[in-house]
Amino acid sequence: MYDDIDTAPCTLCHRPGAGIYHPGCRARLEEHLRVLPRLYRVLEVALVPTRGSSGGPVTGSRTAPLPCRLDTLDLRARGGIEGVLTTWERDVRELLGWDPPPACGSVEETVVSSAWFLLNQIPWIAEQHPAAYELADEIHQLVAHCRAVLGEEPAERRITLACATPDCTGVLRITLSTPGQQCGRCGTSYGWEALRALRPATRAVAA
Repeated sequence: MYDDIDTAPCTLCHRPGAGIYHPGCRARLEEHLRVLPRLYRVLEVALVPTRGSSGGPVTGSRTAPLPCRLDTLDLRARGGIEGVLTTWERDVRELLGWDPPPACGSVEETVVSSAWFLLNQIPWIAEQHPAAYELADEIHQLVAHCRAVLGEEPAERRITLACATPDCTGVLRITLSTPGQQCGRCGTSYGWEALRALRPATRAVAA
């Protein structure tokens, strides 16, 4: 499909690039994997609502306010940050023919261990993993979600678009900063401009 390797899509962002991947895309993934353990720890502070968010005393009410923020709790619980990282760690280990991840103890210890494992495997992931883009995209979205919860940056609104390939019913879910994406149904790749030329998916298809 690509005659010149310099025009082949980057494995981590799907934009055309030199070689296999953009050095900047690899550096961004490395930075995000390094920062996730810190974000996990910082999120503990965000578990407790601010004094003004409780709306004052509720003595005599039938339902007391929740003692913590659920969005933050979800990120710190098993299946949150830990779930994303360990799912990809298991996937990489399986593809490499290695043993499953070892038990690490606490959720935080697991987050640190899995992030470190994936960080060390980035060269192989970027060059050989069949879903390198999906891995990188999920890590980037996870970091953005954490930072949005912490108030470090606003969460981006996601847009659902319809694939333009004839007879394909696939949809692509993007944000304004998504550089490129591949249709998961037919495999058609769209760059930055092509994505933004797609039509919004109908409600029935998007569901």
